Amino acid sequence: MFKGTTIVCVRRGAAVAMAGDGQVTLDTQIIKAGAKKVRRLHKGDVLAGFAGSTADAMTLLELFENRLGQNSGDLMRSSVALVKEWRTDRMLRRLEAMMLVADEKCTLLLSGAGDILEPEDNVASIGSGSGYARAAALAYLESCDWGPSKIARRSIEIASQICIYTDSVVTVEAIGE
Repeated sequence: MFKGTTIVCVRRGAAVAMAGDGQVTLDTQIIKAGAKKVRRLHKGDVLAGFAGSTADAMTLLELFENRLGQNSGDLMRSSVALVKEWRTDRMLRRLEAMMLVADEKCTLLLSGAGDILEPEDNVASIGSGSGYARAAALAYLESCDWGPSKIARRSIEIASQICIYTDSVVTVEAIGE
């Protein structure tokens, strides 16, 4: 089973950024340090990050991208359709992954348990180092005027100093910065 990953999404004003580390581990070994777990979807208008089993996450990412196409890029409608299918389909409900998705208006956390959660405080995170990255991002939002990309990157870097399943090879994607 693949372990690890930290994904964080930060909003400030009209801008949103999502960052993820690059480490992939198998049991007690680092298999890869530069995996890209944050992507732009639907003509670059949607950000998506995933944590969990790599093959499962890639399957969900592809399904979500298809849903975005079917729903003209509507993030909420696409998320509801994906989570409904994920929860009810016999094969999909076995997938072990979580997703963060965001557009210019909202950020959503999606899970196979049927969750579609919108954070209240402009920060969302998933993965093994998510608590560390979330705490760092909240502190930066409160104490400095950095943009979301810089906050997201630095939050992953801080998480990498604490969580053994998170590295400091960071991918950042942003909208509105």
